[in-house]
Amino acid sequence: MTFDMHSWLTEQSITEVECLVSDIAGIPRGKILPVHKFVSAAGSGGLRLPEYVFGQSVTGAYLDSEVLNEIGADVILRPDANSCRLVPWYDEPTAQIIHDACDHEGRIVPFTPRAVLKRVLALFEDAGMKPVVAPELEFFLVEQSADANNPLVSPKGKSGRAEKARQAYGIDAVNEFDPLFEDIYDHCEVQKIDIDTLSHEAGAAQMEINFNHGDALELADQAFLFKRTVRQTALNHNLHATFMAKPMQDQPGSAMHVHLSVRDLETGRNLFVTEAGEDSEAFFHALAGMQRYLSGAMALMAPYVNSYRRHSLTEDSPTNLAWGMDNRTVGLRVPTGDPANRRIENRVPGADANPYLAIAASLATIWLGLQEQRRPTRPRTVSGEDLTTLPRNLDIALDALERAGPLQEILGEQFVKLFIEVKRGESDAFLEVISPWEREYLLLNV
Repeated sequence: MTFDMHSWLTEQSITEVECLVSDIAGIPRGKILPVHKFVSAAGSGGLRLPEYVFGQSVTGAYLDSEVLNEIGADVILRPDANSCRLVPWYDEPTAQIIHDACDHEGRIVPFTPRAVLKRVLALFEDAGMKPVVAPELEFFLVEQSADANNPLVSPKGKSGRAEKARQAYGIDAVNEFDPLFEDIYDHCEVQKIDIDTLSHEAGAAQMEINFNHGDALELADQAFLFKRTVRQTALNHNLHATFMAKPMQDQPGSAMHVHLSVRDLETGRNLFVTEAGEDSEAFFHALAGMQRYLSGAMALMAPYVNSYRRHSLTEDSPTNLAWGMDNRTVGLRVPTGDPANRRIENRVPGADANPYLAIAASLATIWLGLQEQRRPTRPRTVSGEDLTTLPRNLDIALDALERAGPLQEILGEQFVKLFIEVKRGESDAFLEVISPWEREYLLLNV
């Protein structure tokens, strides 16, 4: 049955609509307008948005671009009716709808993050395959502070005390913030965000929420909205929630692990296993593709200067692309269990990555592996913490992306060029900042 967006807006008594798009950073951008104006705009060609929004850096700066139109031309926003959801934290009935950006001929704009993921998924669909994904997102809760120069502080829970010792998988440590998590689960239920388990991670007030597996585009949409939901819910509880990859110096980093498999579009059979329940050639080809191309895709999974502080040879944050069965020290972990559920866990992406781009990059490397039909290395059965094969900073990762011709072809050359423009600009902006470390050790000593 086709979803009737206009009927849904009426049935839900919607008064305002948030029209959302994801920029390169994964920040929701768009417009908010009364429902009658949204309906009117949808019927008369769609809302307009300057295309330079998609080249905006995380600092808010607009950079010179060879990709974007220099006169600031508009794109047309097309609502995806399947993405209609209520915004649960407003008093007035408000809808949020994810949009695609199109040109004036109706073609999807190729350099938007959602379009990049759609481009990759179309390759699988045309070949009779359907990727299945399940993200896992980690984040920290911290005390609110208006001064960005102050180090972050772990918040006090119901006990009135902040965590000091690490409480990995601690039940009582999660219960310290019960009211917050009850609201998060309630808000996700209203939005049909299909989250599964909640657990306490290794850091102080560091949490992880897993998603149930499903369609790649739908799960990317859900992860995009989930990050917003967690941040907003934390604000309503006088806290901050952060998905920075490494927000605190003495704490572990936060990841967005992505579980991936590929199924036959017609039968639904997992192509990573044979009918006899053994690992298939497609499984090994997928691993080989990820080993060959994920270094080139690193900047999409670790998109900021801060991202590389997480990959520190410790804390289960792999700096390598080895693979192994149930091995959390390698970049590509293969969970044990029912062979019908065989999947690859990409442990490289940080929680700061744009979900659309991290999933698109992961699937692009699998696609290339399936086409090239190479074999992966032998599985690693010991710790991989001593292995360093991934780029260790953003500049090196961007250099690797510039050299990754096959990956650029899959993701779209226009998008890759724009992404590199934005990230080079952010890296240059960071270099202009003088850090406390430099004042501490260089000011009077060199």
